[in-house]
Amino acid sequence: MASSSCYNSPCAACKFLRRKCLPGCIFAPYFPPEEPQKFANVHKIFGASNVTKLLNELLPHQREDAVNTLAYEAEARVRDPVYGCVGAITFLQRQVERLQKELDAANADLIRYASCNDVSAPLVAPQRGYELGGFHQTHNFPFPYPPSWNDQSPSGGHGRGGNI
Repeated sequence: MASSSCYNSPCAACKFLRRKCLPGCIFAPYFPPEEPQKFANVHKIFGASNVTKLLNELLPHQREDAVNTLAYEAEARVRDPVYGCVGAITFLQRQVERLQKELDAANADLIRYASCNDVSAPLVAPQRGYELGGFHQTHNFPFPYPPSWNDQSPSGGHGRGGNI
């Protein structure tokens, strides 16, 4: 019986836009009534008309991924109006770099420890990142720009105070 009550309630988009949710509503499969904030964020950043146009231009099997991407970008943009999801990506790249340095240091300690104790088992030297055609390459994960952030700067390395 729960499905009949969900079936009669308008999708989050129609409810937000205060219009009747028709059976062929383009938003209904992707913005369920239980997730009103998802559509509110997408509407605030992209606008309902633009999202409708985008969804109508896509093939039906591509729409769910598009809506999830729009929802992610909108959520990130609401949280961080200046950087959006780029701020989150930058933060994660810095975290990967920091952890890579930590791993390299631990591997160097292991090599140093093994050489002091005359262990004959071969150890693999830590891998380092390198520049490749404008992309910073670390363990086969390309980044579109070299890591130039400095974690010791008071602004967190990206020109504004605080953390992302």
